[in-house]
Amino acid sequence: MENNTTIEDLSSSSKNTSKNNTIKGTLFALIAGTLWGLSGICAQFLFQQRNLTPEWVVCIRLISSGIILLSIAYIKEKNEIFKVFKSKKHTKDLVLFGILGMFGVQYSYFVAIKYSNAATATVIQYLGPAIILIYQSLKNKSLPSFIELFALILSLLGVFVLVTHMDINSLVISKKALFWAITAAFCLAYYTVKPGNLLNSFSNICVTGWGMLIGGVAFSFIKPIFDISGTFDIYTIAVIIIVIIFGTVIPFSIYVISTKLIGPTKTSLFSTIEPVSSAVFSIFLLNLAFGFMDFLGTAMIIAMVIILSINKKEKASDCA
Repeated sequence: MENNTTIEDLSSSSKNTSKNNTIKGTLFALIAGTLWGLSGICAQFLFQQRNLTPEWVVCIRLISSGIILLSIAYIKEKNEIFKVFKSKKHTKDLVLFGILGMFGVQYSYFVAIKYSNAATATVIQYLGPAIILIYQSLKNKSLPSFIELFALILSLLGVFVLVTHMDINSLVISKKALFWAITAAFCLAYYTVKPGNLLNSFSNICVTGWGMLIGGVAFSFIKPIFDISGTFDIYTIAVIIIVIIFGTVIPFSIYVISTKLIGPTKTSLFSTIEPVSSAVFSIFLLNLAFGFMDFLGTAMIIAMVIILSINKKEKASDCA
C-alpha cells in the first residue's frame, strides 16, 4: 500500500508540474506577444509625435538590447557565448543574421510604422510564414498542400482587405508604408529561417543577443548613434526605455522560456496575440480608428498563421 501511494503521489506531482509548465509557458507567450505589440505603439509615438528617426531608434534598441541579452547569456553560459566566432561559417551566418535578419526586420518594420501605424505594419509583417511556405515549396520543388494553399490565399486576401478596404481604386495606407511592411515580412521570413544552424549549436538568447548587437553596430557606421534628432523630454526617454526593456529584452527572454515549456509551435500560436494587442493599444492609446475592414483583414492574416502552425504540428506528428 505504501508503494502504491508513493507511485500515485509521484504521478500526481508529475501531472501538476506538467500543468503548471503549460500554464506558465502559455502565459509567457501571451505576455511576449503583448509586449511586442506595445513596442510597436511606442515606436509610433516616437516617430510621429517626437520626430525621432527609425534609424536611430533601431540602433539604440538593438545595441542596448544586445548588450543586455548577452550579459544575461554570459551569467548563464560564461565564455561559451564567444564560441560562435570560432567557426568561420558560424561567424558568417551570425553576421548575415544580424544585418539582414535582425536589423532588416526591425528597420523595415519601424519605417512601415512611421509611414502608417503600428497595427497595420504588425499585421502585414505577419505574412512572414506565408513567404516561408512559398520558399520551402520552391526549394523542395513541391506544391503546397490544400490547407497550406488555403492559408496562403487567405493571407493575401487579408492584406488586400487591410490596405484597400475592398476598394481596388485606392489604398488606405501609402505605397511607402505597404512597401516597407511587405519588406518587413520578407525580413521576418529570413530572420526565422537563417539562424537554424546556429540555434542547433548555440542558445537562442546567445544568437539573438549577438544578432542584435552586430546588426545595431553595423548600421551605426551608416547612421551614427550619436547623430540624434527629434524632441527629447522625460516622456521620450521613458518610451525608449520601454522599447528596449519591455519591448525587446523581456519578451525575447520569456519567449525562449515559453518554447522550452510548451514547445515552439504552441508558443508561436499564442504569440499571434501581437497584432491583436497592437490594434487594441492603437485604439486606446493613440486613438486610431480601426474599422470593420481592418479587423477583417487582421483576422484573415492571423488565421493564416494559426492554420500553418497547426498544419506544421500535424506534419511533425505524422513523421514521428
